[in-house]
Amino acid sequence: MKTQPTYKVCRRLGAGVYDKCQTQKFMLSEARHAKNVKGGRRRTLSDFGKQLIEKQRVRFAYGITERQLRGYVEESNRVAVLGTDPIVRMIEQLEMRLDNVVYRLGLTTSRRAARQLVSHGHILVNGRRVTIPSLQVKEGDTVSVRERTRGLPIIEKIKKQVEERTLPAWLTFDVKKLEGSVKARPTPENTEMPGSAGAILEYYSR
Repeated sequence: MKTQPTYKVCRRLGAGVYDKCQTQKFMLSEARHAKNVKGGRRRTLSDFGKQLIEKQRVRFAYGITERQLRGYVEESNRVAVLGTDPIVRMIEQLEMRLDNVVYRLGLTTSRRAARQLVSHGHILVNGRRVTIPSLQVKEGDTVSVRERTRGLPIIEKIKKQVEERTLPAWLTFDVKKLEGSVKARPTPENTEMPGSAGAILEYYSR
């Protein structure tokens, strides 16, 4: 996925897209930007425009490609025929990505860093080394830090990060073991999404 300047993306789609934009530094940057922008009438967005923004928020926040997102939508629509709520399925697919679970556990401060941690072989799933960030974990799976990695100086920083982060209700984490567990499936009620799954499904249904 081609990366774009972080602040530019946040300015267009909202600060919730990246953790880096939820800082005082970003707010100061926004204040300076607002002073330099000439006044003018704000454009009224159509329903399609609003759905496009929601789609882009989710795509940039999770660091996925257009093709991957479209694949998640197609899967959500397939299970809808079987009686499963497509919105719930969409949330499950995004949140149960291994890189997102590593991020949600607090092992990294961003999903981008989580992808690197997984890609470099530092993460185990059910005791097996995995290097695929998009891997879908399942309810009951355990996610842990590889034994060799635990001796790195950065681990103490990671432990502090984990202690300071509030875990989603569907995850648990043992700081001493550096091991997390997926105790339930993510749902609209127990997951804070960076964008609207419903709007994304509507966007692709056109």
